[in-house]
This record gives sequence, C-alpha cells and structure tokens, in this order.
Amino acid sequence: MATAASASAFLFHAPPRGHHHHHKPKPASRPTTTLCSAAPSSTPSLADQLEPLSRTLLTDKPTPAADRAQRPTPEPTWVNPSRPRPTVLSLRRQRRRPAASHPSSAPLQPLLRDLRALPEDADLAPTLSAFFPLPGSPPTSSDALLLLNYLHPSWRKTLSLLAYLRALPADAGFAVDTILFNVALKSLRAARRWDEAERLALDMLDSGVPLDNITYSTLITAARRCRQFAKAVEWFERMYSPGSAVLPDEVTYSAVLDVYAQLRMKEEVLALFDRARGSGWKPDHVAFAVLAKMFGEAGDYDGIQFVFKEMREVGIKPNIFVYNALLEALGKTGKPGLARNLFEEMTAEGVEPNARTLTAVAKIYGRARWGRDALQLWDQMRERKIPADSILCNTLLSMCADVGLVAEAEQLFEEMKDPDLTDVPQPDKWSYTAMINIYGSIKDADRALQLFVEMLQSGIEANIMSYTIVIQCLGKANRIRDAVEVLEAGLERGLKPDDRLCGCLLSVVALSSGEETELVLGCLEKFNGNLVKLIRMLGDDQVGTDELKEQLRAVLNAAETEVRRPYCNCLIDICQNHGLPARRPRELFRLAQCYGLYSKLHIRKDDEWLLDLRSLSVGAAKTAFDDWMAALSERAAQGQTLPQSFNVFTGSSTHKFAQGLASAFAAHLEEAAAPFRPSESQVGSFVSSRDELVQWLQTSSSSSPVVG
Repeated sequence: MATAASASAFLFHAPPRGHHHHHKPKPASRPTTTLCSAAPSSTPSLADQLEPLSRTLLTDKPTPAADRAQRPTPEPTWVNPSRPRPTVLSLRRQRRRPAASHPSSAPLQPLLRDLRALPEDADLAPTLSAFFPLPGSPPTSSDALLLLNYLHPSWRKTLSLLAYLRALPADAGFAVDTILFNVALKSLRAARRWDEAERLALDMLDSGVPLDNITYSTLITAARRCRQFAKAVEWFERMYSPGSAVLPDEVTYSAVLDVYAQLRMKEEVLALFDRARGSGWKPDHVAFAVLAKMFGEAGDYDGIQFVFKEMREVGIKPNIFVYNALLEALGKTGKPGLARNLFEEMTAEGVEPNARTLTAVAKIYGRARWGRDALQLWDQMRERKIPADSILCNTLLSMCADVGLVAEAEQLFEEMKDPDLTDVPQPDKWSYTAMINIYGSIKDADRALQLFVEMLQSGIEANIMSYTIVIQCLGKANRIRDAVEVLEAGLERGLKPDDRLCGCLLSVVALSSGEETELVLGCLEKFNGNLVKLIRMLGDDQVGTDELKEQLRAVLNAAETEVRRPYCNCLIDICQNHGLPARRPRELFRLAQCYGLYSKLHIRKDDEWLLDLRSLSVGAAKTAFDDWMAALSERAAQGQTLPQSFNVFTGSSTHKFAQGLASAFAAHLEEAAAPFRPSESQVGSFVSSRDELVQWLQTSSSSSPVVG
C-alpha cells in the first residue's frame, strides 16, 4: 500500500530542477478499490460541494403546463439565406471611433471642451500650459496623440498644438516623434493645405525627424488632392534618394500611378507599374481603376485589354469602381458593343450598378445612337429601385436630345418634377437646359420660351447655356425681338456673356434683317465692341484687306479656341445674307485659312480629291466650294495633273434634328449647274469625274459665281 501511494504521489509532483530522466518510468498499476477506501481524501468532492446548492435551486417536480403557457414565446429570427451572417474576423475595416470617445481620453475631456471653445486661429499654448503645468505634469505621448486626433481636421489648431509640443523644455522628457508629425500632416491633407504640409515636412528634415512610409504617402496623396502633381512626383522621387531607406507601399504606388496618369505620363505609369510588380507589389482596385481611366482618356483599346489581362493574372475581381472606370474608358474608345458586354458581365457577377455606372452606359449608348437601349436600362433601374442622381437624369435628357426622342424626354422630365417620386431627383438648371435644347432643336420656340420662364419662376437661376439656347431658338424662328428681350432681361439679372453667346448672337444677326439687325448689334456692342466693329468694316467697301486682317486677328485672339471657326462661319453667313461686298466671303475664308481654322478641309489621295464641309455653316460651305473650284480652274488652265474623281462630303444628316447642310448644298450645286451628283454608296457625298469637272470649268464664264 505504501508503495502504491508513493507511486501516485510521484506522478503528480514535478521532478527536481536540473534532474533529467533518461528512462521513461513505467506507469503505476491501477490501485484497487481496497487501496482507495483505505486512504480517504480530506477534501470534499465537487458533487458534495454542489449538493446544498441543488437543494435550493433545483426541484424534482416538473414545471406545470400552465406556467409554461404563460411564458412569452420568443420571436423567430429571420435569416436572409442570400446574405449569411458575417464572420467575427471581417475583412472590412472597422469604423474608427472618434478620439474623444477613447477610454483614455476621459481625463482630457475638460481640456478638449476648452480647445473646442477657442476660435479657429487662437493660440492654444496658454490653455495647454494651464492644463499641463510644468515641471510637474507634462503631457505624455498618448495625450499628445489623442489631442491631435481630436483636433482633426482643424489644421490651424493642429499646428498650434504641434508648436506647443515642440517648444516644451528638454527636461520635460517629451520628444515629438514621426507619428505626431504624420497626424498633423493628415490634418493638413484633409484641409487641402499643401504649402503648410510641405513646409512641415521640410521642417522635419531640418530637425532630424525621420520620414517614414506614412509620411511620404501622406505627402504624395496630399499633393494629389491639391492637384500639385509635380510636387507629388518630386516627393516620390525623394523616397528613392540615396539617403532614404523608405520603400513605397500599396497606397503610395496607387497614388503615384494616379499622379502620373493625371500628368498624361503614360510611359512613366507603365514603367512604375512594371517596377512595382517586379518588387512583389500586388495592385489593388484603385491602381487598376487608374490604369483604366488613363487608357480610356487616351482612347487606347489595347491598354484596356492590358488591364483585363493583369487583373486576371493577379486574381482580382473588379469592383464597382473598376467597372465604372472600364466602362467610361470603353465609351471614350468608341466600343459600345464591348461596353454592353462588360455591363452584362458585371450584373452577372452580382456587382450592383450605381448611378455613375448607368451614367457611363447612357453616354455610350447615346454616342452609339442606341437611345432605346438606354431608356430600357433606365426602366430596369427603376424596377430595381436603384436611386438616380441628377447627373444620370440629365445625361439621359441630353441623350434624348441627341437622338430625337422628344416624347421619352418629356416623360422623364415629368417624373423628375413629380414630388411623389422620391427615387428621382428634382430637375435643376441642367435638366431645364436639356429640355430647352430639345425644343430648340425641333424649332418649337413657344415651348422652349415657356419652359425657360417656368425655370425662372421656380427659383432656378438659368445658366449661360440656357440663355444661349433660347436666344438661338428664337432667332431661328425669326423672333428677333423676343431674342433681344431675353438677352436684355438676362443682362439685368447679372448675366455675363461669354464667347459662345457672342457666336449665338452672330448667327442671329445672320438670320435678321433691317431694324432687327441693328437691335442685335446694339446688344452685342455692349460687351463685344470689336466684333461689331468688324461687322461694320465688312460692310464698308472702302476697307482694305490689310485693315480687315488686323481687326479679324484682334477678334480671334480675344476669343476662345473652340469658337474661332464658328465665328468665321457666322461672319461669312452675314456677308452672304446681308448683301455685303461680293469679295468679303472669299476674303474672310482665306484669312481664316491663313490662321489655320480651315486647315483640314482638303484631303488628297492618288485617285481622288475630297472636300470635307461637315464643320461649316451653309454660307461657309458654299464659299469653300467656290474657292476650291476657282483653284481647280487655275490648275486645269495650267495643265497640271488632276485625279480621276472628286468628292464633296457634307455629312449624312441622319440626325432627326439636323439642319440639312446636304440639302442646302445640293441646291447650290443645282444653281451653279456643277457636275456633282449624289453618291450611291455614301449618303451626304457628291461625286464628279475629272472629265466632267474639267469640261464644266472650261465652259464656265469668268463671271460665274463658282469660278469668279
């Protein structure tokens, strides 16, 4: 018995320190019942300890059925089978608690309230010194970090706090490290204060405070937010300087890729992408969205295919942001079919489209003239209760204006005006402008003017585009006085005319006559006297070409680049419609050619010469054709070589609201008896053979309007 007891005791005691057993001890034989009963334990068992508790809490009698019936039945919990409950370890970043709610910030609450009550540009040093008296109670690093986080994004108070911390005496035992500077830099980034952020970073370098990865990443992203792209590149290159041992991380790579893309540095984007991939970097969704946007703006379809290929290799499935970037890129590259396939793939993958997605698809369908498909997409969106924003609705209205869907646009506009439809935004100035543009395109001046007045009465201030469209619509309807009244009312409301409105008034001058012409010129002279002076000079037969050239140069130099050709088009129309000296249209056309405004009208091939008139007005197109015929007549008279065929292209005019340049030019050809006939293979194209054209040029008299 003694042997068995000692064996049992040996099993429950640790071996002596430093003693190692080289042989595994044999297990003791199981003690018999006699041995256990002979040595009873002095400690009561667990069952003995729980027995008194069971007598007071437990009962042998079952619970009566009546008592069970009185207990409330718990409500069943419904679980969505398509959305399982998230696991404890979620991949989503948890929402950060505010600094003031941190448990360790309780002693700082009085100080936080005092800092909040101070003005934005106040000096925090007196308040901080009163709360942290020296030398007994200096702030700790934890206190400083909590205060900096609390002051975010008040950048002035952040800098004041940082200055106080840096001014603490050395015996206070407080050192401002990189982390505190990084928090201050993030506050400056949120406030978009780039100059202060860069100055603080340079101060870190001068003070010997090391810059870590977060410092560089914060600086680069701050420069990108402030559109200081050159500075972002400068600080990124500083990371690779010999004295820096910091390597970029995922955030830095994505930010710099976006900066290079904004600067249109395509080669640098691809080089950095390859270098980062070689270093083991795995691109994220942001990086792929940047690449897709860059290739889309450049119209590089091969680049978009490269994005797809890289995403498959990395194993990343596109999210909504990448899909939006890819759809916008495909729209800019003119691939509506591929965009449709990508959109269908997105919905098949379970990615829910948002308003930006549908806006991109609507623009693509509008350019491809797939108006019905875009409206069908809108109906599906309404059925799925996807909220729409103003950009999407205005895009659909503009698309309806482009493809001529008047009834559909009116239905959508009425839905936007319905206050009961909460998932559709209320119309804004761009919505009204799009509808006014539709009515202006169909030459319904009454409805356009009525909608314009409704917009003003509803408290929506009209923009410059609204005024321009209404005035142009009234001018085409020959309601010149109404157009002048709208313009004068706009000037009284503070309207500031731009170059496009001046071009619109030029077109109204071309359509007017008599006293109405002087009314329009009087309004135009109030804000563009040089343009009116040029029109007066065109009507004066005594003005020479050199004087006209100088005045035209002054007008064009003062105008934006995109309106210079429309200016010349309207000026030529004015010369033709108002019976100005016969040489003026040709003089204006050749001067505009000297300034490079009509540089791409002539296309010469080996067997065909083509005159492209699609960007010209009716009067300018006639002048360009007459000038071309005069040049060909001189070439034929000199015996120079001519191609086999000639082609004049005016455009297909398939748009429902097209102004009909092709029909107007056909009438001009018929009047001049020119040997051009409509092409059988291409709509809007007029062709002639060399023999027919040369014969016609030879038989035409020198007084002909075509040759002379």
